[in-house]
Amino acid sequence: MSEPTSTDKEKKKPPLNGRRALPSNNSNAEENEVPEMDAFGLIPRGFNPKDYLRVVDIRMFKEPYEINKQQHHTDKYYNPKLIVRRGQPFQIQIDFNRPYKPETDQFWLEYLIGRYPQPNKGTYIPILVGDVLKPGEWGAKIIHKENNSIRLSIMSSATCIVGKFRLYVAIWTPFGIIRTHRNSATDTYILFNPWCQQDAVYLDDEKEREEYVLNDVGIVFHGDIDEIKLRSWSYGQFEENILDACLFLMDKAELELSGRGNPIKICRVASAVINSRDDNGVIAGSWDNTYTYGVAPSAWTGSVDILLEYYSSKQPVRYGQCWVFAGVFNTFLRCLGIPARLITNYSSAHDNNANLQLDFFLDDEGQVDAKLTKDSIWNYHCWNEAWMTRPDLPVGFGGWQAVDGTPQETSDGMYRCGPASVQAIKHGHVCFQFDAPFVFAEVNSDVVYSRREKNGAQIIEKIDTTHIGKLIVTKGVGSDEMVEITEEYKFQEGSEEERLALETAVMYGVKKQSTQDAMYQPQKDVEMDFQVQKAVLGSDFKVTITFRNKSRNFYTATTYLSGNIVFYTGVTKNEFKKHSFSVKLEPLMSSAFDVIITSSEYLSDLLDQASFHFFVTARINETGKILAAQKATVLEIPSLRIKTQGEMVADKEMSVIVEFTNPLKQSLEDVTLRLEGPGVLKTMKKEFRQIPANSTLIWEVKCIPKRPGLRKLIASLNCDALRHVYGELSIQIQKP
Repeated sequence: MSEPTSTDKEKKKPPLNGRRALPSNNSNAEENEVPEMDAFGLIPRGFNPKDYLRVVDIRMFKEPYEINKQQHHTDKYYNPKLIVRRGQPFQIQIDFNRPYKPETDQFWLEYLIGRYPQPNKGTYIPILVGDVLKPGEWGAKIIHKENNSIRLSIMSSATCIVGKFRLYVAIWTPFGIIRTHRNSATDTYILFNPWCQQDAVYLDDEKEREEYVLNDVGIVFHGDIDEIKLRSWSYGQFEENILDACLFLMDKAELELSGRGNPIKICRVASAVINSRDDNGVIAGSWDNTYTYGVAPSAWTGSVDILLEYYSSKQPVRYGQCWVFAGVFNTFLRCLGIPARLITNYSSAHDNNANLQLDFFLDDEGQVDAKLTKDSIWNYHCWNEAWMTRPDLPVGFGGWQAVDGTPQETSDGMYRCGPASVQAIKHGHVCFQFDAPFVFAEVNSDVVYSRREKNGAQIIEKIDTTHIGKLIVTKGVGSDEMVEITEEYKFQEGSEEERLALETAVMYGVKKQSTQDAMYQPQKDVEMDFQVQKAVLGSDFKVTITFRNKSRNFYTATTYLSGNIVFYTGVTKNEFKKHSFSVKLEPLMSSAFDVIITSSEYLSDLLDQASFHFFVTARINETGKILAAQKATVLEIPSLRIKTQGEMVADKEMSVIVEFTNPLKQSLEDVTLRLEGPGVLKTMKKEFRQIPANSTLIWEVKCIPKRPGLRKLIASLNCDALRHVYGELSIQIQKP
């Protein structure tokens, strides 16, 4: 490539450092000046470029219904330019000023990306026309000649950079090379190709490719293990400007262009740039229930608004929590062509010192000491899995990789997590990069309750080995069903293999404190458990505590129940219920005791997810031993109803009606409604000043659906007193 003129150079060249000849090439958006005439020497006076072969026009076949987008499964992208997948041939047509004569005319194609294109970095790709296309390697051949036109079939490399390339046609003349001028209409996006066997993201099942790459809506499972809830999320990876926004994320993360063909690198940098910690990334997290100057995490219905706002403002979008980070990350991966799914882990450990042990410290009364207890159990935690080979690891660790954009702990100095091989986590091989020990702890930690005696000895009251990572789920392929994938992360609880995987993880340096140095002699002959009644937000409910005395002794127990309002991350906001009572435990008998929780006790302090956490501790007076149990529970939240009116036909106006009845004994103030549906309508917002108690709100929206087929409408309602109110409706849009 010839150099720009010297005045250009002074303007544009960033400062060089002594270690590299060229500055780093880490922006897809930047370009270099490409000369239209590269002279070999002095040009004789009689030279007229018009005497030589000249390009009049280039046809890209880039319409959604034309061959390229159809064959490459990119017809859904709302983007006028050519979008193809790597390692698979596509076609273009070149019209010359006269018929092309292969004996004397010589031309070639040049694909360029970034500001400093170089052949050895894959950022400058010259393609000569040949007779055969080798699978998975750059090349071009003529498949049709007619009058002044030729049609080319072009093969891209199955490992090439993923991004937006500029295309030039270069023609050789005896005195120099003549190039077409810069024309953005011929820009070509090249994406990952799960349909191509040589691509690192190749997925062999067509139904799975349709789900994990082409489905633009998904489901987030939330709530908790005893009260699983679900809501739809609009990924919208094909919507207008989303592909450009996703490429911008890689520019923002300053990922070298030459590394952008590697899904491992892309996942690693994306997991950092999805959150705003340490790099001003896409979403600012907030877990404190105050969302001033931003949108409450529960109000978002999809990724599109978030990505577009970030792409235009370049500032973190406020606010997100785990499912928002995971939803946006999923959009990013599917948009670039990396198969991805969003998963939920119920009872997820956030282990502050990664010692595979969550420590809950009890005080003398048997109540949890909030000052000493640093670890927390999230009711649920969402992360993503991306599908790819792992040539950097031994054989057998490719396939699903866990990646997490939620900022929890730092990894190599930044808030990011993954990709970690799910297979390696299952078998305890946590020595393999990246961040496997952290994910292993999220699904495998033990919960340990301990108490300090007056003399300083630490007494362990209870070890619960089954509480964490109870259930791991994702949306089914081609359906809205919940599919359990716990088995992909861990062996059957209590099995020989599970112990072995744990020992392997400990051997590879996951810290696990031995419980030998602390005294552990639990009370074996009395069992205690409790159940929380299912309840709708705003109603009273009861907690039933059951004891089973398996001994022939008569015992009495002093029992404490502590009810706390918690964030879904398991962090307590406040205690709203304290109740203690004495119970008599007859030999070889079971007994049950009810504690009533009234709505007036909890309503004023309730948070987003209507989550409670109950601790029950009982001291057996005769032995001084303590029994402990804890459970999270969520209230049933009312939902929105969505209906449609009129014919549902593409390009024809229809109505969508959203209804909601306020179930609380108080009126709701400053309510925001959101409604979206990819291919049907762009996100709509409406504010309502007030919804009185027990009254019903009705909102009608007119829209013109763009795309036929099965579509989904998703709505959310949000106000300070009530969050996580959702509704959805699947609709069939007919062809006009």
